[in-house]
Amino acid sequence: MSDMDTKQILSGLVRVGIVTAVDYAGYRARVRFDDINTSSGWLIVLDNRPFIPDYNAPQRTEYEEGGSGFPQFEKHKHDLVIKQWMPAINQAVLVLYLPVKNADGFILGGMQ
Repeated sequence: MSDMDTKQILSGLVRVGIVTAVDYAGYRARVRFDDINTSSGWLIVLDNRPFIPDYNAPQRTEYEEGGSGFPQFEKHKHDLVIKQWMPAINQAVLVLYLPVKNADGFILGGMQ
C-alpha cells in the first residue's frame, strides 16, 4: 500500500458533518458532509455525555415555589425526566467510519 493510498483511507475515516435528522428512540442521526457533497445513512450516536433533563427545555428543581398566590400551589413537586444527550439538527458532529468498504459510521460527539 502506497503513502497516497494510506492518506486517502485515513482522510475518509474521521469526518466533520452537519446533522440533518435525529432518531431519538434509536439513538442515531443522519449527517451531511458538505466537503464531499453527500449525506450519510443513519449513524449510531456513541457520545455518552452527562444526561440532560429534556431537549430545548429548562431544567427544573425538584420543588418549586409559587402558584400565583393559590395555597395549593405554594410548594409543589415536579418529576425530572432525564434523557441521553443527542445532537441537534444543524449541529456539527465528529463522525468515525470503519476502514472497510461500505462501512457503517458512528457519531463520536458534537462540536460547538
